[in-house]
Amino acid sequence: MPIPEDVSGYELDKDVQQELQSLPKGLAEDVAKNLVMVARLIDEDPEGAYGYSKVALRLASRVAAVREAGGFAAYANQKYSEALAEFRAARRMTGNVELWPVMADCERGLGRPERALDMAGAPEVQKLDKAGQVEMRLVAAGARRDMGQLDAAIVTLQSPELASHSVQPWTARLRYAYADALLAAGREDEAREWFAKAVESDKDGSTDASDRLAELDGVEFVDAFDESDDSDEDDSDGVVAGGPDEGDDADDDEERDER
Repeated sequence: MPIPEDVSGYELDKDVQQELQSLPKGLAEDVAKNLVMVARLIDEDPEGAYGYSKVALRLASRVAAVREAGGFAAYANQKYSEALAEFRAARRMTGNVELWPVMADCERGLGRPERALDMAGAPEVQKLDKAGQVEMRLVAAGARRDMGQLDAAIVTLQSPELASHSVQPWTARLRYAYADALLAAGREDEAREWFAKAVESDKDGSTDASDRLAELDGVEFVDAFDESDDSDEDDSDGVVAGGPDEGDDADDDEERDER
């Protein structure tokens, strides 16, 4: 697969570069460039990232970083069986537990939420850092929801990390998951409160909490430049609050005032 000229391979983290030093120089450079492409494309073009990961695996399947990258590329393409195999291989090579939560989520993707819950209670979880433990909690709550256990999912997410006022990298996703579980359980007022808290902590837009909050508030987003609209309709700034369209009838005005 073609590699853009601006990719050197040195964009990788130093620990990955060091791991690739076990390979011949030319081969290490080729593998590094393919890994850079995986990282560059995995969010916007998962299929493309998967293609580059397969090239890297073909060149250096005995390198843990390559197996891990292959796992994440497969995971991004919902190839959960393949992703799990790659993550397990990487873990065997390194002995690290960092991949434990995503491995458990692969079990969910394969329709085996019970296995994900077993992994959530395994000793490996205690070896995870705080971010990993929060991620494991999110996976466990998702597994509970997969099994139709909404109340248990809500309880699973209730934690010191959820109650904390400090904002950490995981805060927005944790609050969002809690709000979504509350909404699924029919607790709309509480869900709205936690979606609002998720918005407050979501500085980089990692969730669609603002959209979910707008939906609960009855706000509808429309395209102000939609050419399908009739030319004689009222101009719009692109956001229409939940309520009747403006008209000449006085009763409509009174209804809006009451709202």
